[in-house]
Amino acid sequence: MTYEECLARKRMEIVDSGFRVEQNALNPALFDWQKDITRWALRKGKAALFEDCGLGKTIQQLSFADEVCKHENTSVIVFSPLSVAQQTVAEGRKFGINANIIENQADIKKGINITNYEKLDKFDFSSFGGVVLDESSILKHSTSKTRQEITQRFAATPYKLACSATPAPNDFMEIGNHSEFFGIMSQVEMLATFFAHDGGDTAKWRLKGHAEDKFWEWIASWACVLQSPGDLGYDDAAYKLPPLNIHEHIVKSNALEDTEGQLLLVPQQSMSLSERRNARKQSLTQRVSAAADIANSIDGQTLIWCDLNSESEALSRAIRGAVEVKGSDNANHKINSMMDFSNGDIKALVSKPSIAGWGMNWQNCNNMIFVGLSDSFEAYYQAVRRCWRFGQTNPVNVHLVISEAEGAVKANIERKQADAMRMTGELIRHTQKILESDIRQTTRISENYHTNAVMLVPDWLRRNAG
Repeated sequence: MTYEECLARKRMEIVDSGFRVEQNALNPALFDWQKDITRWALRKGKAALFEDCGLGKTIQQLSFADEVCKHENTSVIVFSPLSVAQQTVAEGRKFGINANIIENQADIKKGINITNYEKLDKFDFSSFGGVVLDESSILKHSTSKTRQEITQRFAATPYKLACSATPAPNDFMEIGNHSEFFGIMSQVEMLATFFAHDGGDTAKWRLKGHAEDKFWEWIASWACVLQSPGDLGYDDAAYKLPPLNIHEHIVKSNALEDTEGQLLLVPQQSMSLSERRNARKQSLTQRVSAAADIANSIDGQTLIWCDLNSESEALSRAIRGAVEVKGSDNANHKINSMMDFSNGDIKALVSKPSIAGWGMNWQNCNNMIFVGLSDSFEAYYQAVRRCWRFGQTNPVNVHLVISEAEGAVKANIERKQADAMRMTGELIRHTQKILESDIRQTTRISENYHTNAVMLVPDWLRRNAG
């Protein structure tokens, strides 16, 4: 590599590689702010939309794919979680955009094709001119085989769009993996350029003080981050979330012995992962009974989230009209059950956040019950946001049914949620001015100018012009 090539690789400027499209040429179902963001992404060619739940990422990603198909006379593939593909096709139909669900290479048609991440190995992706990742947080894990395969197999694809809810700004690995997917900068290069690690723990990275502004500027050159249109200066009156009410229900625990078999007057609060898991197992009967009482007393639909297979089975038996969706179910049962819940044909859906907690729009439901929680705040957050999202018109009630041995779960959840909102706010604060200027430059600005006086040209200027 020459010295000039080395310098070019370290440039912070991201060169636009897409094309321009007029605002009035885009799908009329898009709001003006969505049109501006979609036009910005098309101009970039490779971009991430880190937008909060309910901001219409589906119509934006479909419009992006549709414009790429038309401009390049090519096909685009969209990857989504299981069952979200059906929902995306239905949304596209409402907006006049056709999308085709594919299971293997023979199903591919000209235009937009949608499949699940689980089917990566069934296609030759060289025929696609563009790729869209729905719920692109799948790129989060640096050791993920799926992440590595997506990044490698689409390395040469000219148009790329990644869509996800806003990442926590201290989750630098997720940001680095997105950058690597776009071919902008590898995760290793990003860390070396902008970060230092403290002590001997290489997992703890912090921004270099002198590089902080450049880092946020770099992100804003390829990622749009917003919690509402107001973050970029648009009217957000229609984007106000209803109240989120968290109710904690504590049940008695059977954990009346310590680790040495000594009887205790009160249950010990579990601290380690294995202790919390044991506490959940020991209180399973009580928690299922309490959750069933809550669910059976609700007139409308209810989502019931659990963490263990034994919880899922017991809940589906104890709750009237409940349908269970578990990992071992076939794809058709999962898809049909989730779509039936979307349509209001199922009163209560029992599943794990890892199975049904991503991508689905369930504003039709405003009650959910967590019967045990994993240690992943992201999984909890995504599960809550299936219902608590823009477009929800009712207050959302979240019931946490836990054992007294599990500790202050509600307080911990609320603390993590406040931390996440604060950190995301910081990311937006650092990037919004740069991004607002970049996105809004795609908006045509014209003014009619009418002269009120005759302009007098000096003699010397007329002589020189002659």
